[in-house]
Amino acid sequence: MALSTRTTPSRPVISATRARQGRVGRHIVWVLLFGTLLAALALFAAWTWRSGDLQSTENSDASRAADAQSFNAPEPAAVNRTPELKEGSPPPAPAG
Repeated sequence: MALSTRTTPSRPVISATRARQGRVGRHIVWVLLFGTLLAALALFAAWTWRSGDLQSTENSDASRAADAQSFNAPEPAAVNRTPELKEGSPPPAPAG
């Protein structure tokens, strides 16, 4: 893009950096406000659309009994490990 070297007295001359910057004003605030409100409205609509699935529970006693039996497992066996002996070390003293 070529820059024009002409100057016209009717237009103010500003730098390129200043010309590329956006202005902060009410238009930006309105866009952000309406965008946030639309996002919240969409979230609320999706939530109410799927609310039936979110509140439903399974009322079957058969599945509850099967689920409860999986928790009736026997106690695990105690783990009794003997320490490994290194070469040249004396054997452990007997307990007692």
